[in-house]
Amino acid sequence: MTIMAIFILYLLMMLGIGFYFSRRANSLNSYYLGNRGMNKWVVAMSAQASDMSGWLLMGLPGAIYLSGLSEAWIGLGLVVGTYVNWKIVGRRLRKYTYYCNDSITLPDFFANRFRDKRGIIRVVSALFILIFFLFYTTSGFVSCGKLFSTIFGWEYTTSLWVGVIVVVGYTFLGGFLAVSWTDFVQGVLMLIALLLVPTIICEMNDGFSPTVDAMNQVNPYLMNIFTNASTGKAVTMISIVSSLAWGLGYFGMPHILVRFMSIKNPDEITHSRRIAMTWVVLSLGASILIAVFGRYYLMQQGIALDDPERVFLVVTQNLFPTVIAAIMMSAVLAAIMSTADSQLLVSASAFSNDLYKRLIHKNASNQELMLVSRGVVVAIALVAGYLAFQGRPGASSGFLDVVMSLVSFAWAGFGSTFGPIVLLALFWKRINLSGAISGMIVGGVVAFAWKFYFSGFSSDCSIFGLYELVPGFVLNFVTAVVVSLCTKKPSDEIVQEFERVDASRLSDLDLEKEVR
Repeated sequence: MTIMAIFILYLLMMLGIGFYFSRRANSLNSYYLGNRGMNKWVVAMSAQASDMSGWLLMGLPGAIYLSGLSEAWIGLGLVVGTYVNWKIVGRRLRKYTYYCNDSITLPDFFANRFRDKRGIIRVVSALFILIFFLFYTTSGFVSCGKLFSTIFGWEYTTSLWVGVIVVVGYTFLGGFLAVSWTDFVQGVLMLIALLLVPTIICEMNDGFSPTVDAMNQVNPYLMNIFTNASTGKAVTMISIVSSLAWGLGYFGMPHILVRFMSIKNPDEITHSRRIAMTWVVLSLGASILIAVFGRYYLMQQGIALDDPERVFLVVTQNLFPTVIAAIMMSAVLAAIMSTADSQLLVSASAFSNDLYKRLIHKNASNQELMLVSRGVVVAIALVAGYLAFQGRPGASSGFLDVVMSLVSFAWAGFGSTFGPIVLLALFWKRINLSGAISGMIVGGVVAFAWKFYFSGFSSDCSIFGLYELVPGFVLNFVTAVVVSLCTKKPSDEIVQEFERVDASRLSDLDLEKEVR
């Protein structure tokens, strides 16, 4: 009852934030982008909290629990990818989207950037966003099912739908402002929980070095980054490249890129990057230690773990007093909610602004589009909830019951589909509409084919064992460049706009004056 009371208080606080900001979400720009008025702290923390999701506290620790530090290459790839994304994409995307007719979504930016009057790239982008976010949102709801069933002993299905209702509630009410501010709060809670668990375990074992020594006696490969702890085999180069390639995904993540677009002043991107990088390094490092230290702690306590992705939950339940454990486990709910809400919001914007308005009702009012957006939030959540239900214990669900697998595929899908196009649109004036559409389709299709067909031919050293993000990203980039060079050059208007953004060194206020 104590744990449930703390969870309810936490959820009421999140819903309260959603209700408060619902009064300010009275336009499309406000609902999707917070009127481009977010400060550096909220942008940094909400970007990273929405990035990591339940994967940070369940998926990644589960993988490392099984295989040891050989899975930590993913963390290194994500740290590098986070830095490069903030460094080269953040400020330029914020300025470019403002110049491009004040674009408020990623498909909106593509359509305005390439002057796509027929709306083809909007439709293609929106469809891929809806498809891949279904899998991503499903991972969050699977995490919810595991969280509540572990803590309260509820049926998986009950746990799942409770999580769906909560996430939909405040996303439905408040839009981007609610999502960003709740992500800020949840990001702080996640960081505290992540740092506290490995610190306490180390203290129980007289420090870091004695803890590592004790683990090496149990399994000498647990702390070896080049050897799989479960098999004792050396990590292959294919596996290392695949893990590091997770960093490429950042360039194509709509729910992260939209944070860059929302910051009030482009010059504050540098400060936000420093905040974000501090959070990422500490959080990923702590998440990795939770898995390896948690494995040793559970062995000491004689506790068997049937599902490695529950390692944080089980360790927390046994390590802390009830009240503290409840607060700590709220961090898992925070991680789930901080990503699922962003995914629902971006999916809703893709449907209402880039499909409904362009294909179904071109003269739709802002009020109508707001209503459609909120309806789509509910609809997508229900479909994702149904997919998560297929991952219930005992069901023949393929990879739908594993958080890591769902996130991995969705991450690859977005990186393969949008990553190269975002980079080329921002930094190469020669790319045209034909190249962008061709590359996008090739990247998305390759990600699907590699995951569900070519992976069947993989072995430890086979090229087909590569993470699908790698071939998808490379073939997208090559296709976009080749098709652009073989087709008509962009118009003078597009080139002049590119050069204007390229030369701009203006603050946000100067941007507004110049555009006017």
